[in-house]
Amino acid sequence: MERDSKTENRIVPAAGQGTKLAASWADGPVACLRAPGVSSSVLKLKKKDAVFYQAMPADCVFYLLKGRLKLTAVSVEGKEATIALLRAGDFLGEECIAADDAIRTTTAIAISECMVLRTERKAILEVLRRDQQFFKFFVSFIVSRNVRMQEDMIDRLFHTGEKRLARVLLLLAGFDGSGQAEIVIPKVSQETLAEIVGTSRSRVSTFLNNFRKQGLIEYDGDYSGDLLVRSSLRQIITKD
Repeated sequence: MERDSKTENRIVPAAGQGTKLAASWADGPVACLRAPGVSSSVLKLKKKDAVFYQAMPADCVFYLLKGRLKLTAVSVEGKEATIALLRAGDFLGEECIAADDAIRTTTAIAISECMVLRTERKAILEVLRRDQQFFKFFVSFIVSRNVRMQEDMIDRLFHTGEKRLARVLLLLAGFDGSGQAEIVIPKVSQETLAEIVGTSRSRVSTFLNNFRKQGLIEYDGDYSGDLLVRSSLRQIITKD
């Protein structure tokens, strides 16, 4: 984990299918990052641990093998916002590839126990240059993330808070088209959901309660445990 004494961790502390190490990563396209001679290491994080902080020098790329992370940003006025929730199979910190002197634009905090693969900038640039399978995998991820960011913007501009929350929960669950009807995800605080959706915590609580009454999700009455998301939650997004 990277550290920066100038940056204070002021973040209060969930995912989908993070129990499998990013779809058998040791045999997949990122296995090359653990090949002999590649400067990489596997790190284990506890909940609330930081992977890196905003404004730190960016000198490595991370790949989330297991668990959930959230990315936050703080404005010059000191206002903090959660901008993304990451799940197993996501890269983060890739801004280091852009330049030798790149800096972190966000803070990455574990919101569950996590396992991440850390690879030095020079090493990942070399792997990108020589390994076509990894190159295609990495570019595909970057393109998919850009599409998701555009969808997030459209969602925030044109959809109701209820639809935005439903989409966030479905993304967290990570339905992969395998026909799964329901997926359990570790609890995500209502405050974090509210920041991502762009609404108040009380509104998130109301929406969650309504989803539960319709049988689209399940959770403990005091919202203290895991959250079960059903694929039928999609009906919220598609309704007029």
